[in-house]
Formats: sequence, structure tokens, C-alpha cells
Amino acid sequence: MDMDIQQRFERITGFIEGRLTPLFDPANGSDHGFGMDDTSRALRATRYTVQAASAVSGLLEKRESAPELRQVVDQALEHNWDVLRSVARMWEDHPDFLKEFKAHSWDVIGV
Repeated sequence: MDMDIQQRFERITGFIEGRLTPLFDPANGSDHGFGMDDTSRALRATRYTVQAASAVSGLLEKRESAPELRQVVDQALEHNWDVLRSVARMWEDHPDFLKEFKAHSWDVIGV
């Protein structure tokens, strides 16, 4: 069960990173991402948010090893999924967007 959750987080994160990474690449004509202009700051903030929300392996370990924390861990996982889901849906019309990225957190986490 938790491996499926991990894989779903990896897929949605990979999709989002696939949209964000080219925005930082000067080879694509980008001059954003590294400066102090508002666009660069917004790009970095989005990337940091995605990185933080996708870091769930420790939560999944706690979910299995500390049953007394399961409710709190599940809430954290739900929140992280909802953050990633909201970001991914900005590219809902992209050909690589998967229907699973629209799933509600309770369908992903299984609580």
C-alpha cells in the first residue's frame, strides 16, 4: 500500500518537475529562476514547494513504524498530495497529465 503511495507521489512530482525544469534552463532562452526579479522568485518558490510536498518517504516510514502517529501522518500526506495536485492541475491540458493527478487525497492515501 505505502509503495503505491510513494509511486504516486513520484509520478506527480516527476510530472511537475518536467514542467518546471525547462523554465530554469538558459538553453531554452530562460533568464529566470536565478535572479531577484519577481518571476524568478515565483519559480523558485514553486519549485521549493513541490520539493517539500514531495518529500514523503519519512512520513511513509512513520506510518508503518508508529501506528500511534498514523492519523497525524495521514493528515500530512493528504496535505502534501493536495499541494502537488493543485500545482499539477495548472497543466491539466498537457499531454503527459495523468487522470490520477486529479485524485483526491483520500483516494491516494486510502484513509
